[in-house]
Amino acid sequence: MKILLVDDEKQLIDALSVILKKNNYSVDCAYNGEDGLDLAMSGIYDLIVLDIMMPKIDGITVLKTLRQQKINTPILMLSAKSEISDKIDGLNFGADDYITKPFITEELLARIRALLRRKEKFTGDVLSFGDISLDRDTFELVRDKKKIALGKKEFQIFEMLILNEGKSIDKEKFIEKIWGYDTDAEYNTIEVYVSFLRKKLTAVGSKTEIKSIRGIGYTLGEGK
Repeated sequence: MKILLVDDEKQLIDALSVILKKNNYSVDCAYNGEDGLDLAMSGIYDLIVLDIMMPKIDGITVLKTLRQQKINTPILMLSAKSEISDKIDGLNFGADDYITKPFITEELLARIRALLRRKEKFTGDVLSFGDISLDRDTFELVRDKKKIALGKKEFQIFEMLILNEGKSIDKEKFIEKIWGYDTDAEYNTIEVYVSFLRKKLTAVGSKTEIKSIRGIGYTLGEGK
């Protein structure tokens, strides 16, 4: 899962980024509303944490612009403002939740998990496809009683494939969402990780296949 943090309090956002990465999220940061809006318009994020009072463009304007452009990414408003009117404005313009500073980290993480569950419409922390399941807590690929651990990047690639069931994902999309825009990762990096995943599917005896779509990317399929 990829999260965008937008706030001009650099120390706070950098600390949150570390915490979120330790909880296995991919994170990008923006320190003003203009940069945050540019990143958010890409549509590659699963959740946006957005402050209200920021330089260049305020958070409410960013929120309104995204919703007007049909960017429906869940947005959690994060602000020192605690007045009811500010919360109402944010929610009326399309925010999905609101938390005020100072906040308890555990509460923020709980709200993030709740919004992501609502977005993906799954129950609990297990994703399934065909004869396998993916445990988001343990990073394990499971078939019947056989389990095998996945590395972080392997997990993120497989998670994207399951969440986009029936669709092909191009290599550029994998790189943007998992490695980010400023990465040096190349397309053959994806090929290497897909090769690892195929071997792990074989190791647990799964018939699920990661199918290559020539000139496009990859998709999941159920083998015979």
